[in-house]
Amino acid sequence: MATYLFSLLAWALPSALAPLQPGSQPAYIVLVFIVTFLLPLSNIVIFRIFGTIRSFAMVERKERLIPFVFISAIYVAVTYLLYVKTGLGPDHNFLKLMIIIDLLVVVSTIATFFFKVSVHSVAIWGFVGITLLLTKIAEVNTLFYATIGLILLAGVVMSSRLQLAAHSSHEVMLGGVLGLATSIAGMLILF
Repeated sequence: MATYLFSLLAWALPSALAPLQPGSQPAYIVLVFIVTFLLPLSNIVIFRIFGTIRSFAMVERKERLIPFVFISAIYVAVTYLLYVKTGLGPDHNFLKLMIIIDLLVVVSTIATFFFKVSVHSVAIWGFVGITLLLTKIAEVNTLFYATIGLILLAGVVMSSRLQLAAHSSHEVMLGGVLGLATSIAGMLILF
């Protein structure tokens, strides 16, 4: 989801990724893809190979704990390295968005210690919350229609989780509430 978010912003509202210049944004998007997709995927594959998880679906809540903790650590560590090694500061939008994404992952992990939650719902509604507030604070309405599309996509994602019997309606709704609340709180605090 993070790759989609940064790709959408680079296309529709490049100033949201300040101080990154449009020419350097694709390289950072590739970095985000590696950090938020490839590293967690390889993490889960390793846990599957060593038997820590029984399946990639991680049906049981307890199976999710160790992989989610490791994924949270990856996200937070990479954001910290971006801060230390690239000169991106807490006042730069790109780093603020990375911090909000980290918060979404950490909140999902903490919630998993107590109950099973749909991480897909957390992610898509976190995405909606970010674009919703960016639409509100942006001087141009370039994200308005994208945000409406994301709200519709959130419904599709939540419905698919129910249709596949991957989650109960309670888990899906809880994920949506957690994602939206976390992203809006993060946006209000950081922006």
